[in-house]
Amino acid sequence: MGQIKILDQNMVNMIAAGEVIERPASVVKELLENSIDAGATKITVSIEDGGRKLISVADNGCGMDAEDLAAAFEAHTTSKIKTSKDLRGISTLGFRGEALASIAAVAQVRAVSRIKTEAGANCVEIDCGNKSDVSPASADYGTTIQVRDLFYKLPARRKFLKTPNTEMGHISEHFIRTSLAKRNLDMTLIHNGKELYRLSGSQDLRERIAELFSSEIAENCVETKSNERGLDIYALLGKPGISRTNNKFQYVFLNGRYIRDKFISHAIREAYRGCLGPDRFPVVFLFIHIPCEDVDVNVHPTKIEVRFYNANLVHSQVLGCLREKLLGMNLDIDAKLPASTTPPTERQGASEAGYRNQKIADAMAEFFKRHKPVPAQRQFAHGKQGLGYESEHRIRETGAEKPQYDRKFLQIHDSFIVAQNDNGFVIIDQHALHERILYENLCRRLRESKLESQKLLIPESFEVTTSQADALETNAELIEKLGIELVPFGPKTMAIQAFPTLLAKAAPLDFIQDLIDLLCRKDVGLDAERLLDEVLNMAACKAAIKAGQKLSDNEMEQLLADREIVERASRCPHGRPTTIKFSISDLEKQFKRT
Repeated sequence: MGQIKILDQNMVNMIAAGEVIERPASVVKELLENSIDAGATKITVSIEDGGRKLISVADNGCGMDAEDLAAAFEAHTTSKIKTSKDLRGISTLGFRGEALASIAAVAQVRAVSRIKTEAGANCVEIDCGNKSDVSPASADYGTTIQVRDLFYKLPARRKFLKTPNTEMGHISEHFIRTSLAKRNLDMTLIHNGKELYRLSGSQDLRERIAELFSSEIAENCVETKSNERGLDIYALLGKPGISRTNNKFQYVFLNGRYIRDKFISHAIREAYRGCLGPDRFPVVFLFIHIPCEDVDVNVHPTKIEVRFYNANLVHSQVLGCLREKLLGMNLDIDAKLPASTTPPTERQGASEAGYRNQKIADAMAEFFKRHKPVPAQRQFAHGKQGLGYESEHRIRETGAEKPQYDRKFLQIHDSFIVAQNDNGFVIIDQHALHERILYENLCRRLRESKLESQKLLIPESFEVTTSQADALETNAELIEKLGIELVPFGPKTMAIQAFPTLLAKAAPLDFIQDLIDLLCRKDVGLDAERLLDEVLNMAACKAAIKAGQKLSDNEMEQLLADREIVERASRCPHGRPTTIKFSISDLEKQFKRT
């Protein structure tokens, strides 16, 4: 007797449910997509016990008549595609015909639907694949589907569900994704009778973001858009100050569908390179529209992963759009001062309020006590290793006037520069700012030619292992471009004969040893562009003035002058902020002057 059997249709549906219905949130996602495809303008999602007990999705879409309602829960039934040609240009969210059949195979389902041309509604009930006949019901236009006791006949699956709060978190995430993608919809989410979200279809994107997340995120995003080569891109880019420790706040939508894609994720990461630290992730809301025939959304049952027919084009267009905007932004950080409270009584003002603001008062008093007027006609430093070389070069190139500095400034703790401006004052990290200036100078020089170098009076020797020697040989062209000359100096020994003049303040041997460590790292050895960037980051860091280094008035003025000219001055090459802004209005609030 043969061992191979044909599975019955309900078993097929239950197996399909294992791919499509992972948890309650999967049910919510599929039902939301059906409601949107049905043309709904209003959707209400009601949940009980994190989706274990009840998932209800009600919409005012086109609805289904009795015949369609009976067929909708059969396997591979759909109104969204007719022939194989339709798979080449899918514009709807759902199309596979698996969702309703899979849901009905693992839960108790009741569906009520009414079309506008009929006076009454129809109802069908399914209990883990056992479907009742369609019967009349009373309901408004649209469709309501209730899913109860998910996986109740599959205890092995049900026991893997997490706590109600955890499952509700996943449901909320799918609700958020849908509400961001379809901002013209009125959407409501209810859990255990408590309304969590009520969103209006008249909201713009920022208003919806403020409702779903926070006003801080909505207010600290900047808009960018482009439309080239068939790709329409619109994005709200979070400023570095609201970055996160993971990529949870990166929302990417393709033709109204939330997706995850490694090419786009890489483009976002590269766009923010140098604006954020390596352990931070930007907040991004990215909306891409391309011709439906240029993408395959039928690569995974959940439809979150897609395949582009020209992934490199998508990557380059997204990177270019985002990067161009970020490079032109002022990324200075506004200081977050303590929130102003109710004005204290006279006695409290002498104690509580005075104590709370003592540090600010001391700092400002010290500022006005110590600052010295700076002559307006002070000349720039002209030496190639001087702080002003970059400014001097850029002024010669562009013909721009030299900025004159009669703002007051001082150095505190030999690490930070406090400078007055029209709206208040700024605090500048001297190392981070000089690091950015040197980095941009190095990049510009390397675009033109290799770096100028100077012979060392006494060559500095160092030992190398076989793997280190191989790394130096593999990257010989890069080393030469940096203006570094290395020569054999004996068995397993090399010597530094020449070193770039722009890095004169860096110790050659320390720099070379760190460079070798960087070249031997496997994760950067595959990407020449990224490797060069990391080398320049390291070079700028080592050659920049350090925290704790006393600066003259000339040097401080020059840093401030360079800051006005150099690109991306708000962030060091590693992504740390260089400047924090304090406004007079905020200070006045702290001192109860307003």
